[in-house]
Amino acid sequence: MDISTILSFLGASILLTVTPGPDILFVITESLTKGQRTGIAISVGLVSGLIVHITMAYTGLSLAFQTFPELLNTVKFAGAAYLLYLAYKAYGEEKPETTQGQTLAVAGTGYQVSAIKLVRKGILMNVLNPKVSLFFLLFLPQFVQESATMSSDAQILSLGGLFILQALLIFSSVSVLSGRLTGLLNSDRFWSGTKIVKIIALCGIAAMLAL
Repeated sequence: MDISTILSFLGASILLTVTPGPDILFVITESLTKGQRTGIAISVGLVSGLIVHITMAYTGLSLAFQTFPELLNTVKFAGAAYLLYLAYKAYGEEKPETTQGQTLAVAGTGYQVSAIKLVRKGILMNVLNPKVSLFFLLFLPQFVQESATMSSDAQILSLGGLFILQALLIFSSVSVLSGRLTGLLNSDRFWSGTKIVKIIALCGIAAMLAL
């Protein structure tokens, strides 16, 4: 791969990552309501899920979604159902106690969520979105050069790794920026408004996956 191809891929990847979609909206809402550390843990989970999709694109398993539409629909609705479940959980959340040191406390549960559970939540959300697999199946090959010294498989894996790296940096930055607003949650009005936006966003993302 030449440098122009890599830069073109990186530019397209950044543009696609920052475009409002299920993943970045989820990072923003979680960071706003639970702090930047929660957002970063979710971000790690989301990009970890990308490994699954890139592997599927590499092995050709994504073709199964095109060959068997029923399988695609099953995974799509499973992802939508999971997001609606998260919206239901968000509805029951109460305003957390905020101090100078933000915690990963989940309101209404009385305990702190471990980073592993947050990462797992991010992985589930990403993996249960089959549109990501189809995206990589169609997107990555556009930048593979037949005449390159690297094999096509090696190029796909390298480009996939580059996509994961830039996504992690962007999601983490968004988490930090959004998390800085968490102090505003001391305001009952801001907390209520953010909670409503979060529920609407999760339901909207669920609809996006199901369509």
